[in-house]
Amino acid sequence: MAAVARPFRFAVIARWAGGGRRWHEFARRAEGQGYDTLLITDHLGAQLAPVPAMMAAADATTRLRVGSFVFANDYRNPVMLAKEIATLDVLSAGRVEWGLGAGWSVPDYRQLGITYEPAAVRVSRFEEAVVLIKRLLTEETVDHHGRYYNVRGAHLLPRPTQRPHPPLIVGGGSPRVLRIAAREADVVSFVPGFDARGRPRFDKLRMSALASQIERFKKQRGDREVDLNVWLMDAGVTDRARSPIAALATSLRWGVNSLIGSPYVLYGSRSSLGDLLRERRERYGLNYVSIPGGAMDAFAPVIADLR
Repeated sequence: MAAVARPFRFAVIARWAGGGRRWHEFARRAEGQGYDTLLITDHLGAQLAPVPAMMAAADATTRLRVGSFVFANDYRNPVMLAKEIATLDVLSAGRVEWGLGAGWSVPDYRQLGITYEPAAVRVSRFEEAVVLIKRLLTEETVDHHGRYYNVRGAHLLPRPTQRPHPPLIVGGGSPRVLRIAAREADVVSFVPGFDARGRPRFDKLRMSALASQIERFKKQRGDREVDLNVWLMDAGVTDRARSPIAALATSLRWGVNSLIGSPYVLYGSRSSLGDLLRERRERYGLNYVSIPGGAMDAFAPVIADLR
């Protein structure tokens, strides 16, 4: 018997909207256009800090979920991060999703004065933090004695609204991170893979590479129900009502996308994109799509069709 496809979910990923009022308006517009979640990245530079940005977006809306994409584990103490997640969940009436990653941006580490250690060390520390934070969000009192963290009698108040805990997003593409996601995450986000300076790894951009990752992940997760998310680097929708120049630019980019067959960029007509996303959900299980903030308005009609 074929597995029933999980419902579509759509997130918009943003960093900054130009001001406090504009951020509130951005969040309300995302909610009105049918997006499920507003995800905020976690970097230094020209972007909002994720925790206050998540709270501001939640406060400006009533249905929209808010989340991190993703908190860099090395930037924060896991006990304090767990308390912030629980507090956000209470204040938003249970609308928080929290993403956690090992950290990868060399410029961020340099600005923070943190040693950029080898990937094996960062991922091991991230793995321990995931387990610890989940315990903090679900258990009354936590003692933890690990390789990287030692916690005695940690007792978090308030307790999160969502039970057993707010959903965890783990994003990545390496085999080890996907193994951790298969065991721990509620949402796994497939990303193309970046070098330490944020440049995409082109060998990971093709659909065939993603299909292999998904197949491996499904074998590892067992019977656990997990949303499969794909993070889009860029997206565009052709529309005759738009200016001819804008439509031509989108068509040209769609042509480039079709040449490399990448699942991480999405260009085409409203109907063709809907068909493509349905096909990818049925064939690969990809039911959760993250749209870049700049494409939020143009992509909204596709979401309406897929509902």
